[in-house]
Amino acid sequence: MNHQLQLNKNGELLHLLTIEGLPASILTLILDTAESFTGVTEREIKKIPLLRGKSIFNLFFEPSTRTRTTFEIAAKRLSADVLNLNIAVSAQSKGEALLDTVNNLSAMHADMFVVRHSQSGAAHMIASHVKPDIHVINAGDGRHAHPTQALLDMFTIRRYKQDFHNLRVAIVGDILHSRVARSQIHALSTLGVPEIRVVAPKTLLPNKVERLGVHVYHDMEKGLRDVDVVIMLRLQNERMQGANLPSNEEYFKYYGLTPEKLAKAKPDAIVMHPGPMNRGIEIDSVVADGGQSVILPQVTFGIAVRMAVMSILAGN
Repeated sequence: MNHQLQLNKNGELLHLLTIEGLPASILTLILDTAESFTGVTEREIKKIPLLRGKSIFNLFFEPSTRTRTTFEIAAKRLSADVLNLNIAVSAQSKGEALLDTVNNLSAMHADMFVVRHSQSGAAHMIASHVKPDIHVINAGDGRHAHPTQALLDMFTIRRYKQDFHNLRVAIVGDILHSRVARSQIHALSTLGVPEIRVVAPKTLLPNKVERLGVHVYHDMEKGLRDVDVVIMLRLQNERMQGANLPSNEEYFKYYGLTPEKLAKAKPDAIVMHPGPMNRGIEIDSVVADGGQSVILPQVTFGIAVRMAVMSILAGN
């Protein structure tokens, strides 16, 4: 996929399609801009006029309540006009139909498309066909990428740990089907995290995952030893073909985050989860609701991060 599509000739962000290939300076700009928006959420009047008069179309070819809602809240806080389109995939069996939809909406003076699609590369395809003044944000495509989720995760880590350069981060669970994990690994390494671990059964790891510069663990207690950040992933049952997995009970026994397993991490380690959580399968409720969990702040920060991405794109 063409990562160059994302930046203009001055190196400014035109589209946000994937974390891969973006320089640390752009990721840091997004995080710093989001920092300035976190205060807006606490204000009495939560609107700022940065995107007044702009039309943002949420194109969701795959259901997602939380991501769509946070994009919608973010756009409205920037005073944009937002249109939500949940597009049944049946009408979208062919690629041309996807571009027809986009062309029709562009004719309605769209300024930005937020796209979620079950096919990897859908957002790239749209970005390579729209007019130069229209921006595209990938809100998740197939198993490929989910850049705003990775950015809000980086924002959360920075908030609690200040610096990336001395951290050990463990990503646990269904790495194979996770677009979030791929985006997180690219973001963590770009931002200078020295040790990234993935912890999963062999059946839930992509082939040659070591090439991404991660350390692989199959034993969770070893994988969590002395880490600063634990990122749990959702088991993506809807993407699994055949018998990837033992029973849920079996999975929880070996890879569920319990207080006992978390005790192997550093005492001040934070626990994250991109959601939605399967309690009792990936994570014990005691941990999910406990003092080390930053799962709800992640959701709040997600709004500021998406505001940052939209405002930066609109300015370029």
